[in-house]
This record gives sequence, structure tokens and C-alpha cells, in this order.
Amino acid sequence: MKLRGWRVAAQTSAQRVVAAPAAFIVSMGIYGGVVAILGSLWQTAAAANGGAVAGYTGAALTWYIAASEAATIPLNTRLIEMLGDDIGNGTVAAEMLRPASVVTVRVATEIGRTLPHFVLCVALGTGLCWLTVGAPPHAGAAALAPLAVLLAIGCNVVGQHAFAAVSFWNRDARSTWFIYQKFVFVVGGMLLPLEVLPEMMATVAKWLPFMAMAYAPGRLASGHFEPWLLLVQAGWIVALGFVASAVFRAGERRLQVLGG
Repeated sequence: MKLRGWRVAAQTSAQRVVAAPAAFIVSMGIYGGVVAILGSLWQTAAAANGGAVAGYTGAALTWYIAASEAATIPLNTRLIEMLGDDIGNGTVAAEMLRPASVVTVRVATEIGRTLPHFVLCVALGTGLCWLTVGAPPHAGAAALAPLAVLLAIGCNVVGQHAFAAVSFWNRDARSTWFIYQKFVFVVGGMLLPLEVLPEMMATVAKWLPFMAMAYAPGRLASGHFEPWLLLVQAGWIVALGFVASAVFRAGERRLQVLGG
């Protein structure tokens, strides 16, 4: 019964996105532009560095960017801030009256909203890369990349809910949102492969959940056949889901004690 409720929430959210194509089209335009610009910059950097940067060729870096951006562009970038506002203005307190878990329904709804974007980003990114730099460096790794993108989106959505739960105690989530996004950008590998970072920083980054949100799909798409990355992503989804559920329950108890 719970699974059906989550499926309905996700499906309804996806249908709303498809029914309002304007924002949908803008999002795809932004994605295409970002992939084209960053891909071109990385190709130039690779060419100026003897053909590769940190072991990635220019073509591999273009495929990397297409995947890492496909894992982040579909997301609502201000989700943490919006969740914080909903906690602060009492919307979440009202949702607590429903029999279903607030956090699971919200996660399902948000993932459903990203699905149409995910499908088009993967299709558009694949087409752009194929036209500009040719076939993916490794067919087997590239075949795993769409699944890694989907897992990255799920990990990010769950992670944002875990971070947003701080708003039960601190009503302003803006600083939390800002810090979270910067982690995804840099140590999550959204803008550049982690191998480009200083060695110590790259080692630490690979132990953080943010690597599952952008680096993992980028790494696979760039030609590195490392299926274990999918297991790492799945593990982080479970871990962050546990944290999000636990902190939301604690926050909900706090609201009950304070009278909503």
C-alpha cells in the first residue's frame, strides 16, 4: 500500500511537469548550453595539456560533463530552502496529519518531478556528445551511466531532505542550502572530476556522499568501467534515507511538543 502511494505521488508530479512544458524547455536549454560550454572548455584544457587532464581525454571529459550535469540539472536547486520554508510556515505540520510519512511522500514527489527532465537530459546529452566528440569511450560503462544518473538524482533528493531537516531547529535553511550546493559542485564532482583536485582532497571527497550525486555517473560515462560505483550510490541512498527519516521524525516530535 505504501509503495502504491509513493508511485502515485511520483507519477502525479511527473505528469504536472509534462503538462507545463515552458519551464521544462528552459531547463533543457540550460542543460544543453552548459554541456556545450563546459565540454568545449575541458576539450581546450586537455588539448593544451598534452591531450588529457588527470587521465581524462577531451572527449572523455565531455561525456563526463554530460552525465554529471544530467544528474543535477533536473533537480530543484532551492529544494532545501523550500523545505525549510515549509517547515517554518507550518505546511509540514499539516502534512503530519496524514497517515503516510512526510519525508517519503516528499521524496517520491520530488523524484517524480525530475523524471521527465532526466529522460530528456540523457537523450540530449548523448546526442550532443556523439555529435561533438564521437562515441562514448567505453560502451559498457556508458550503458551503466543512465542508471547511475538516476541513482545520483535519488541520492541528491534524499540528501537534500536530510540537510533540510535542520530547519526544525533552525528556521532559516538558506545557509544550509548554500553550503550543500557548494559541496555538490566541488567535492561532488559536478564541475570537474575528483581526480583534478589535490590528492588529499580527492581522497576525502570519495568518502563523502556527494560523490554519488555527480562524480559516479560522470566517471562511468567518461569510459571508466567501474560497476561498483552503482553499489556505492545505492548504499548512500539507504544511509541518507535513514538519516532523513530519523531527523524528520525527531523534528516532527519537536513540533508536537511545541504545539505545531
